[in-house]
Amino acid sequence: MLDNQYETKISANYQNFEFISEGPNGLITKVVHYSETNLKGYYNLGFGDKDTLTGFVSDISVSNNGDMNKVLSTVATTLFIFIRKYPEATVIATGSTDVRTRLYRIGISNNLEKIEKEFVIMGLKDGKWEIFQKNIDYGAFLAYKK
Repeated sequence: MLDNQYETKISANYQNFEFISEGPNGLITKVVHYSETNLKGYYNLGFGDKDTLTGFVSDISVSNNGDMNKVLSTVATTLFIFIRKYPEATVIATGSTDVRTRLYRIGISNNLEKIEKEFVIMGLKDGKWEIFQKNIDYGAFLAYKK
C-alpha cells in the first residue's frame, strides 16, 4: 500500500470509505464511494467532503487543509482495498473540475511506481484510453488489477 495515509473506516460491502483530514482548517470528514455504473463491473470512484450535520457529500468543496498528498494517498489506498474485494472490477475516476482532475493526475504520478505493481492505469486523452504517463493532461482515469 501507499505511505502516509489516514486511518479509514470501511463499510461492510467495501464500497464506502470515510476518513478525517486534519489540518489548519480543522477536522474534515472525507468520503470515497465506489458505485457501479450501467456497465457491469465498472465502478465510478466518487470523492468529497462530508457535511457532518446533513450527511451531504460535496465533490466541489475546497478544504485547503494542507494535507493534499496524504488525502490523495488515502484515496489511492481505498482502491487497493476495494479491488481486493472486487478483483474483476474496473474503476473510473475523474475530477468534478479540471483542477481536481489535475490533482488526481498528480496523486497518481506521485505514487505511480507503487500503483503500477498491482494495477494497469490508463488515462483518457482525446477520446481514447492510453497507458498512463506522467505530465500528460487526461480527462479521466481507469484502473484495473493486473
